Amino acid sequence: MKQNFLSQNKVTYIDYKDIEVIKKFVNPHGRLIARKRTGVSANHQRQLANALKRARFLGLMPFVVR
Repeated sequence: MKQNFLSQNKVTYIDYKDIEVIKKFVNPHGRLIARKRTGVSANHQRQLANALKRARFLGLMPFVVR
């Protein structure tokens, strides 16, 4: 079983401005990595998805990496 990075570091809320944390869960093409591969909980996965969408909208992260 994979270790949950977010639970290990006692992260309760994933902020869209914290790009270093979000980048750990994004593949080289800029897409969010599945829960099976990262080992995060369903709640954290939803928070990650929302944070990634907000960061993309504000231009903090790219939509597509070429």
